[in-house]
Amino acid sequence: MSAAKTHAAWIRESLDRFEGPLLRYAQRLLGGDLEAARDVVQDTFLRLCKQPRAEVEDRRREWLFTVCRNRALDVRGKETHLSRAPAEAIQGQAAPTPGPQAKAEAEETQRSLRGLLDRLPENQGEVVRLRFQGGLSYREISAVTGLSESNVGYLLHVALKALRGQLDAVPS
Repeated sequence: MSAAKTHAAWIRESLDRFEGPLLRYAQRLLGGDLEAARDVVQDTFLRLCKQPRAEVEDRRREWLFTVCRNRALDVRGKETHLSRAPAEAIQGQAAPTPGPQAKAEAEETQRSLRGLLDRLPENQGEVVRLRFQGGLSYREISAVTGLSESNVGYLLHVALKALRGQLDAVPS
């Protein structure tokens, strides 16, 4: 296989694997603006195409989320008004459920969780989303956000403790 085909296959695999998580992340950073998020993710992958594979391959996920974050923050900085993301704009993934009642309960739980996540301070919400939606490690979150790994761990701990407390306060 030629180097161009190998690079193209690597880009395709990157797109298949990371487009969804990057889109959700960018959309959240952009206050729910799906079109702006798509532009940011497209630009992220265009930059990946121009980047030498050897410089990015070992830290591809970290690199993609960092570029996506920086582009989204650039776009957000150019906007004059940033609205909070509506709960429906954040796409969660529920496990398959056996019946309509269980499905409705799962959807209600997701809405509640998204609402609770939206109440967290921005830095806590970001690290929670990177960890659980993006699947990034503490080291990768540190590289994406510029926070130290210990600060990432602390923010996750505080955020999860706050979420747990809020969930315990919600009547069943």
